[in-house]
Amino acid sequence: MSQELLNELISKSEKLNIEEKLQLMRYLSNNLQINDNSTPKPRRKWREIQGKATYPLVGEDAQEWVSRTRQ
Repeated sequence: MSQELLNELISKSEKLNIEEKLQLMRYLSNNLQINDNSTPKPRRKWREIQGKATYPLVGEDAQEWVSRTRQ
Protein backbone atom coordinates (compact mmCIF):
# COMPACT_ATOMS: atom_id res chain seq x y z
CA MET A 1 0.00 0.00 0.00
CA SER A 2 1.31 3.42 -0.82
CA GLN A 3 1.92 5.98 1.87
CA GLU A 4 -0.39 8.40 0.05
CA LEU A 5 -3.32 6.01 0.27
CA LEU A 6 -2.63 5.34 3.94
CA ASN A 7 -2.51 9.07 4.69
CA GLU A 8 -5.78 9.55 2.81
CA LEU A 9 -7.47 6.79 4.80
CA ILE A 10 -6.24 8.25 8.07
CA SER A 11 -7.46 11.69 7.07
CA LYS A 12 -10.89 10.36 6.13
CA SER A 13 -11.15 8.29 9.29
CA GLU A 14 -10.76 11.43 11.40
CA LYS A 15 -14.12 12.63 10.04
CA LEU A 16 -15.96 9.55 11.33
CA ASN A 17 -17.95 9.54 14.54
CA ILE A 18 -17.04 7.18 17.38
CA GLU A 19 -19.45 4.42 16.36
CA GLU A 20 -18.18 4.47 12.77
CA LYS A 21 -14.57 4.39 14.00
CA LEU A 22 -15.35 1.38 16.17
CA GLN A 23 -16.99 -0.35 13.23
CA LEU A 24 -13.93 0.35 11.09
CA MET A 25 -11.64 -0.96 13.83
CA ARG A 26 -13.67 -4.17 14.14
CA TYR A 27 -13.55 -4.69 10.39
CA LEU A 28 -9.78 -4.13 10.23
CA SER A 29 -9.15 -6.33 13.26
CA ASN A 30 -11.22 -9.21 11.88
CA ASN A 31 -9.64 -8.85 8.47
CA LEU A 32 -6.16 -8.92 9.98
CA GLN A 33 -6.90 -12.07 11.97
CA ILE A 34 -8.27 -13.83 8.90
CA ASN A 35 -5.28 -12.91 6.76
CA ASP A 36 -2.79 -13.78 9.49
CA ASN A 37 -4.14 -17.31 9.97
CA SER A 38 -4.44 -18.07 6.27
CA THR A 39 -0.72 -17.88 5.55
CA PRO A 40 1.19 -20.04 8.03
CA LYS A 41 4.94 -19.97 7.63
CA PRO A 42 6.37 -23.25 6.42
CA ARG A 43 8.55 -25.01 8.97
CA ARG A 44 12.13 -25.57 7.93
CA LYS A 45 13.86 -28.88 8.43
CA TRP A 46 17.33 -29.16 9.94
CA ARG A 47 18.36 -31.38 7.03
CA GLU A 48 17.98 -28.39 4.71
CA ILE A 49 20.93 -26.63 6.35
CA GLN A 50 23.03 -29.72 6.97
CA GLY A 51 26.58 -29.11 5.78
CA LYS A 52 26.08 -25.37 5.12
CA ALA A 53 28.64 -24.29 7.73
CA THR A 54 32.30 -24.93 7.16
CA TYR A 55 34.26 -27.00 9.67
CA PRO A 56 35.41 -25.78 12.12
CA LEU A 57 32.69 -23.13 12.36
CA VAL A 58 34.57 -20.57 14.43
CA GLY A 59 38.08 -21.94 14.03
CA GLU A 60 37.88 -24.31 16.99
CA ASP A 61 37.44 -28.06 17.07
CA ALA A 62 34.15 -29.13 18.62
CA GLN A 63 35.77 -31.48 21.12
CA GLU A 64 38.21 -28.76 22.22
CA TRP A 65 35.28 -26.38 22.72
CA VAL A 66 33.38 -28.92 24.83
CA SER A 67 36.44 -29.63 26.95
CA ARG A 68 37.19 -25.93 27.42
CA THR A 69 33.63 -25.00 28.39
CA ARG A 70 33.43 -27.87 30.92
CA GLN A 71 36.43 -26.55 32.84
